Amino acid sequence: TTRRTLDCSSLRTPFQLCGSVPQLECVGSVDSGLTSMSWSPDEELVLLTTGQETIIMMTKDFEPITEVGVHQDDFGEGKFITVGWGRKETQFHGSEGKQAAQRKIQEVRPAAPWDDRRPRVTWRGDGQLFAVSAVCPQTGARKVRVWNREGVLQATSEPISGLEQALCWKPSGSLIASTQRHPNKHSVVFLEKNGLLHGDFTLPFNKDQAKARPDKPLWTVGNYHWYLKQSLNFGRDPQKAPVCVCWDAESPLRLHMVTRTWTSITYDWGWTTERSPGLDDTDDASVAVIDGSKILVTTFRQRVVPPPMCSFELQLKSPVNQVTFLCRPHGTNQLAALTADGQISVYSQGWVCSKIKWLLSFPAECEDIRPRTFILIDCTINMGSGLLPTSSTLLMLHPAEDASDTSEIEVDGVVVSMVQCCATGTVALQLGDGQIRRLLWDCPEPSVEKWCDSSGCRINFPVPCVQMALCSISGEEHLLGLTDRSHLYAGDAELASNVSSFAVCNDFLLVTTHSHACRCLHLSSLSVKGLQVALASDGGQNDESLRRVERGSRIVTVVPQDTRVILQMPRGNLETVHHRALVLAQLRQWLDSLRFRETFECMRKLRINLNLIYDHNPKVFLENVKTFVTQLDSINYINLFLTELKEEDTASTMYPRPESSCVQSQPAPGQKKVDVVCDSLRSAMESMDPNKFCLSILTAHVKKTVPELEVALQKVRKLRGGSPGAVTAEEALKYLLFLVNVNDLYEHSLGTYDFELVLMVAEKSQKDPKEYIPFLNMLKSLEPNYQRYTIDKHLKRYRKALHHLSKCGQSEHFPEALKLVKEQKLYSEALRLYTANGAQYKALSCAYAEHLVEQQQAEQAGLLLWRCGETIRALQAFASSSSWRNAICVAQQIPLPPDQLALLARDLAEKLTEQRRYSEAALLLDQYAKDCEEAIVALVTGAVWDEALRLIYMHNRQDITETNLKPALTEGKNHSVVFLEAQVATFTRHRARLAVVREQKQKARLDMLDEDGPDCPDAELYSEASSVMTSSKYSQSNSRISSRSSKNRRKAERKKLSLKEGSPMEDRALMHALGEIITTVDKMREEVHNLLKALVLFQFDKQAEKLQVVYEEALQMMESAVPEVWPEGLPNNQAPVTVTPHLSLLQSFFCLCQHFLADAEVLTPPKMRNGVNLYLYFLTVKSNNYVIKLLLMSPYQICSFSGI
Repeated sequence: TTRRTLDCSSLRTPFQLCGSVPQLECVGSVDSGLTSMSWSPDEELVLLTTGQETIIMMTKDFEPITEVGVHQDDFGEGKFITVGWGRKETQFHGSEGKQAAQRKIQEVRPAAPWDDRRPRVTWRGDGQLFAVSAVCPQTGARKVRVWNREGVLQATSEPISGLEQALCWKPSGSLIASTQRHPNKHSVVFLEKNGLLHGDFTLPFNKDQAKARPDKPLWTVGNYHWYLKQSLNFGRDPQKAPVCVCWDAESPLRLHMVTRTWTSITYDWGWTTERSPGLDDTDDASVAVIDGSKILVTTFRQRVVPPPMCSFELQLKSPVNQVTFLCRPHGTNQLAALTADGQISVYSQGWVCSKIKWLLSFPAECEDIRPRTFILIDCTINMGSGLLPTSSTLLMLHPAEDASDTSEIEVDGVVVSMVQCCATGTVALQLGDGQIRRLLWDCPEPSVEKWCDSSGCRINFPVPCVQMALCSISGEEHLLGLTDRSHLYAGDAELASNVSSFAVCNDFLLVTTHSHACRCLHLSSLSVKGLQVALASDGGQNDESLRRVERGSRIVTVVPQDTRVILQMPRGNLETVHHRALVLAQLRQWLDSLRFRETFECMRKLRINLNLIYDHNPKVFLENVKTFVTQLDSINYINLFLTELKEEDTASTMYPRPESSCVQSQPAPGQKKVDVVCDSLRSAMESMDPNKFCLSILTAHVKKTVPELEVALQKVRKLRGGSPGAVTAEEALKYLLFLVNVNDLYEHSLGTYDFELVLMVAEKSQKDPKEYIPFLNMLKSLEPNYQRYTIDKHLKRYRKALHHLSKCGQSEHFPEALKLVKEQKLYSEALRLYTANGAQYKALSCAYAEHLVEQQQAEQAGLLLWRCGETIRALQAFASSSSWRNAICVAQQIPLPPDQLALLARDLAEKLTEQRRYSEAALLLDQYAKDCEEAIVALVTGAVWDEALRLIYMHNRQDITETNLKPALTEGKNHSVVFLEAQVATFTRHRARLAVVREQKQKARLDMLDEDGPDCPDAELYSEASSVMTSSKYSQSNSRISSRSSKNRRKAERKKLSLKEGSPMEDRALMHALGEIITTVDKMREEVHNLLKALVLFQFDKQAEKLQVVYEEALQMMESAVPEVWPEGLPNNQAPVTVTPHLSLLQSFFCLCQHFLADAEVLTPPKMRNGVNLYLYFLTVKSNNYVIKLLLMSPYQICSFSGI
């Protein structure tokens, strides 16, 4: 929308609107004339001030809303209220002191004679308030009044002498700016919306400069200080001077100007930080700030000085427009300044102050209205106007002793910025449209070429960038650029879109984002795509590249070869942070160079876990332990390091190693890290100076995984009566009490059997002397071995107590020893302490045997009793454990009478029969009970047909064949056939049901996919996680078993294998049941084979053939069903998983992964033992016109021939 206003100063002038057509339309007239006109920011209202000192408010269609007078006697609605807290003379006046109370109110001076006395109107950014500056008729001075959108007066400014006509409301709405003329200065003043003054700053003025070269200064504010940042020079020609200046309504840093020659000029400004580009520790991390004709320099390596203060100032004769630092190794502390009069001053920085090094001036023909930019290398490169408006000229100034050599390079395009890399010397230029050029400045003939990547492709920024930096990404040089829209580019590739600032230091890229985070990325280990992914991610728990910062933080500088990052907050203050990535990189660098002192102090200050000193490279640390001790050279530092040791590998958990670094070796298996470090440090300190490092040696003993408190106490005892100047025993003991609980230390001191040391520790504790003095006196009165036994028993060191008690006399104290052995179950230790032939040994063996019987280890008890001569009790133990061979041996050693031996054999045979050990029972009955018939019956009962036949013919009892053996064979055949048929029927039923269940699940999965469409990205996950759709009751019951023990979990898993139709795990239960059937039938191979041989022997051919056919068909049917029940790829395609209604798809996926591990046994088909002999050759099976002869070869090897 184009706004056109017409100011009328005559007494009677019609108000007219100039439209886009050549006609004029009169929309109203003001008899007294118009003095000013202003539209509201939303263009809904228009304000008119008239010659009668009134304000007319109208709509955008020029319909009057209200008319009020400019000059009001009332203050306004915001009038201050006095609460009666005393007179003005008694109030606090701040820094002005008490003199302000006696100061008389000065008369307000009228407006300057050159003031046109016309009102000025300005609107607040939201359009809710506007301010009017007008000359008061009573005083002749200007006053500012604030009105609201309805035309109601809100506030009136206090009387201000010399207030001028300039008036503007700050876009944020907090302050109103105007100018004030003093007798000796000219100031810009600020008023609040309540009319009170709120700060000011003085405008610099130089009469000679103003006459020769009128400048347009640009000011900015930071931390309540106003800085003169730019002084625009338009030359000596008055026709080039601007007559109209305004800021863009949409782009806050775009400035529009119109000159007297009707030339329109637009400036796009951007914020950048001038920091020294050094890479080593000789760089002071300097930052230069322009403040008019001064340069405020802060060296952040030495100190952090908040603005507007600084480390030192550089005073120049003219306002400074640009500052840059020298881009040369070991010379980055030099800086150069470009002033508004076209001069370049170069300064070299010293320790105390800075001095000018050399001075350059531009030729007069180089003057132009474009802001110049330059960089300082071996020469000075400056940009000026080219021959055409769309070109630029690079001036390369070479300082000489008497004159300056100048060379020119024409560039096709407007150069807006330049940057140089300190490491490589590359100079990059950016044109106004974002194109990038490379300046070959160090050639005999300097030239400019297009920027290309390693493949030869041209690289340009998509849009112009306000900040640039050169860096190396994965070994290739890239140009980074940040736009005013927070887009960060690496050439033409966008890295991120929410970056507020960035800096390149050494091999790291640091950025701050609008999500209030500071990212530090290692450039050598990342590609451009890797940077994009890293900047887009939120970071993990131990992501060292991410750090949260305050809202609106921006990077000022990064101290090279250090860990400090200087950030500036929106309100202007500075904060120093130590970014984790920089800290760890610096620590790793120091550790690699064996700079342990710097590493330790940095880690201690920044609270980095000290275990990293060892975990970074265990082998190197152990090889340089003495270097570590020598560099630290502090008992407190070594003790602090030892006390923080823990088994965790911090280089893998807390501070993961970079991907490029190799994982160093860890301690050998079986060795504890803490023990290895403690022993290594202790050995090194003992070899260097044991007296100096006495406390650290004690710490190394105490901090081991099993604290060596007794060793430490022994060393404390040796310190008594030591050399002067060394650590005393009292000091060492006092130090130990800081590391160990005093009661624990007392107990361990008692374990040394040194009563003087015990008294020393007891005196440091809170124990009552009435308690420990009688106890110690009682101990002193005992015999030495019994004394130590009493102490060890008190300390619950029962093995040592038993050892000392065994030395006190075997007869006198043996009952006490036996009681201790029984109470603490020290049987094995006790047997080693007493001789094998003594009575004490026998008593201990009997006690141990009783204990073993209680522990259900009767056979071992019998062995103990047998070897110590207790044969009767040994026989009872062997008999109760069914160890019949040992029992028979002991019975014959006693010896038992024949009748009692036979009775013992029958008892043992009965127990063996109950345990289904029929062959062993038959042996006892036959050889020791002399009852062959019972032995044969036992073998027949156990289906041991071959052995039963042997005993029948050995004892000539063929009658048992007819009475017991043949009926048992027939019964065994019938039972096997019935069992096999039942198993086959069950197998067939489960197999059919499994096919139905799988078909239903496949249909359910397809239905789910149809709902989401064929291109659903979760289709693969649905195929896994939705194999079962169940009711919520199963889901709830399954979700409660996660915290149970492993035994209960296995039990719960078995409960889930329900064969009930519709159960959540029916398919898995069916597979489990089918596998059990196959395993059971396959285990019958030997049993069926032996039964077939016995049947054939007694000419039961038909029964044998039937059994063989039934078993053969069962095996063939089950073997053929294995591929169907357990198809290939089942664990990946059809793993049954319960999907509960309340679980997300991702949770279901994790459940699937867990079931893949838990159900491996169910999902694996059972193995059939095809190598076991089964069939008999002379049994034939008739099938159709063929006779199939089953051989005694491997199963399923079938020979067929033409039938009869």
